[in-house]
Amino acid sequence: MIHKIIIGSVVTAITAGVLSGCEKFADPLKTAALEPKSLAVSAKVNSSVTEQTGKFVINPQFDLARDFSEGLAAVRVGDDKTGKWGFINKKGEAVISAQFDFVFDFSEGLAGVRIGDDKTGKMGFIDKEGKFVINPQFKYVYKFSDGMAEVQVAEGKDIKFGYINKDGKLVINPQFDYANSFSEGLADVRIGNFQNGKMGFIDKQGKFVINPQYDSVHGFTEGLAAIMIGGFDAGKWGFVDKKGQVVINPQFDWVSPFSEDLAVVRIGNWKNGKYGFINKQGQITINPQFDFAEGFNEGLASVRIGDAKEGKVGFIDKFGKFVINPQFHPHTEFFVENKFSSGLAAVATGQSDKDTWCFINPEGRIVVQPQFNYANEFKDGLAAVRIGDVSTGKWGFISR
Repeated sequence: MIHKIIIGSVVTAITAGVLSGCEKFADPLKTAALEPKSLAVSAKVNSSVTEQTGKFVINPQFDLARDFSEGLAAVRVGDDKTGKWGFINKKGEAVISAQFDFVFDFSEGLAGVRIGDDKTGKMGFIDKEGKFVINPQFKYVYKFSDGMAEVQVAEGKDIKFGYINKDGKLVINPQFDYANSFSEGLADVRIGNFQNGKMGFIDKQGKFVINPQYDSVHGFTEGLAAIMIGGFDAGKWGFVDKKGQVVINPQFDWVSPFSEDLAVVRIGNWKNGKYGFINKQGQITINPQFDFAEGFNEGLASVRIGDAKEGKVGFIDKFGKFVINPQFHPHTEFFVENKFSSGLAAVATGQSDKDTWCFINPEGRIVVQPQFNYANEFKDGLAAVRIGDVSTGKWGFISR
């Protein structure tokens, strides 16, 4: 089980609604007038480029590569069945040889790795020298966050999740039927099965601070957590604070976590619903009008007009105005975000499986020409890109 990994014709810029709402819990059909002072101010990001931007610093040679995290990037040599994972530094040097059957990225100085296949293998944690600091013994682990990592310690019908510290000691006994990472001091866990169980939030002592009562949740970001009541077919989403108080009543058909003081919401079902944005008072600040939307990053959010196959992706500001008109192709290979990172965004200019990827600046100007068959965002000054198709292509890294 692996935890969490899109964005027709060009449309006229669409602005947010101007109806003000004064209710503590907003009606989803009401919108809030946006004053400049009410918007989260995004930190100024340098979007300038140099002649080194977009140049390969690590040539395409890996069968799969992930973003750099804490100075190292996970890379796979070989196919998804028999290939092995290791880690490289920013010079492309193998600092941890490809020897693991699966790995997570480094977080808080450690990386979860698996020895063996996903059915019988065991997972533990290595340091940046590739040495085991927590021996492979768990069915499943994830990344360390807030000094703790969730682990699965049993198999079959007796699957339970608990938490370990960096010494590998169980500090919260396995007792949950599902568990996620700690975020802002709390972790969301489930009691019961996927269909009928309930989710709540625990502290670092394993005590419930928000009792299991929700059908689904997102972890805390910016002081709020999304919660869903009513089942997956007809449930509604809202938000609670860290005391468990409902601050935005469940009323939306889907929501994202908050990012830069705004959250994506959907009105309607997955197929035909429309996406907009709310503030932390639950007021709609950008009317639901898009066929898909991602959260804000560096002051811009990617949105799609049209379906996932033929639609077009552009970027809006926090007033809901297009600053980059919809013109790029939705990418269907992976479920990932089109978002700005380090002042640039990776976008697809081609068609579906023939996508040609490039990088644009916040004005929509192409600053790294279309040449990649896939591209990730910049992390730690480098971006992972692929030359060739998903089956036989090779991954390398370009410079910011």
